[in-house]
Amino acid sequence: MDQFKPNIPIKTEDLKLGSKKQPWWRILAKVCALLILIIAAFVYGFSTGNKPSADVQQDNVIKYTADELIDIFKDNDEIDVELFTQVWDILHEDYLDKNKINDQDLFYGAVAGMVSALGDPHSSFFDPVVTEEFNQELNGSFHGIGAEIGRKNGTLVIIAPLDGTPAARAGLKSGDQILAVDGVDTGNISVTEAVNLIRGEKDTKVVLTIYSKDEGDTKEISIIRDKIDIPSVVYRLEDDIAIIDLTHFNNDTEDRFAKVAQKVLNDNPKGIILDLRNNPGGLLHIAVEITSYWLDPKQVVVRETFSDKRSDKDYKASKKISLADFDTIILVNEGSASAAEIVAGALQDYGKAFLVGKKTFGKGSVQQLISLKDDSSIKLTVARWLTPNGRTIDMEGIEPDTEVDLTFDDYNNDLDPQLDKAKELFLGL
Repeated sequence: MDQFKPNIPIKTEDLKLGSKKQPWWRILAKVCALLILIIAAFVYGFSTGNKPSADVQQDNVIKYTADELIDIFKDNDEIDVELFTQVWDILHEDYLDKNKINDQDLFYGAVAGMVSALGDPHSSFFDPVVTEEFNQELNGSFHGIGAEIGRKNGTLVIIAPLDGTPAARAGLKSGDQILAVDGVDTGNISVTEAVNLIRGEKDTKVVLTIYSKDEGDTKEISIIRDKIDIPSVVYRLEDDIAIIDLTHFNNDTEDRFAKVAQKVLNDNPKGIILDLRNNPGGLLHIAVEITSYWLDPKQVVVRETFSDKRSDKDYKASKKISLADFDTIILVNEGSASAAEIVAGALQDYGKAFLVGKKTFGKGSVQQLISLKDDSSIKLTVARWLTPNGRTIDMEGIEPDTEVDLTFDDYNNDLDPQLDKAKELFLGL
């Protein structure tokens, strides 16, 4: 799951452009909001009984859109906004199946293409349906196969299969490449589009074409979708060591973790193993809250840096019951991303935890979810994170203090050398 900030609705007055130069992302959001507003008005007018001919509707929509775009880009001589009108006309006049064209889909496609043109795999346009699904996931459930996906080196990959889900039962692993979904090549589609293809109604089938580096071949895997409930915090005591599996940073994670922290204090173990392997991230403020259990209040957890530097911000620890007196080992791997990297990086910087495993994914950017007029939204990259010591997370990842691999043979034989190493460090074997 990508990291992002709370919804920030775009107000009506925000759609008006003044003479003051504004950040590029705000202009982008305005253009998107403008297009959505125009099509919403178009659809509303059509549905309330004033139904001009299709040609008149099309001409009016194009005229309003072109006029507004001309105003937005009036100071940029390199942009010819009439190109929008030209392409629109060509599609409606020359496309083979022009009677099947849906104008709203064209507008959403134009907005999605504009965001996609940023070249940032973490920035996306969400139509109202996808926006609702995205928000449902943050609340801990959705229908799908139970695997977080992302792009690495241009290839769509499995970041983390969730335990007990159809993806895990099918044998998908972190790093597996998704070449196609139901025969649709994933080479030129966004992560969001891939997620939409993979998700679906419960008890329906999806076929993934997977290339596994461990196995060295490509195969098709059929998976039956199911309801995915995300257990974000799981606690157990083994060999007098507290093991905390933290799978996500969702809305309910902090409350669950608070109860686990109290159990740790009651059990008074030899130490804590915080397992962040295959944790793809979640909410920024939850990552800050979790890290706070090991830090003093007001210590910096993560630094957020923006393009203009003027909005840079330090997120600081809050007062919690302290776990700092317990020796702590954090397990990380290639599937540890985003919020998981914030926690691991901060505790490593302060010497509060020792990291065991493999280098993390390297997803250290901030996505802001910007709500638009018709309940659609833009998930836009607006900043990057640095650890308290100023280390860059994005594309760099967090290196473990002790590197331990978990091979395909280990996986098949239910062996966990990374966990074993952490226990060994505690038990002194």
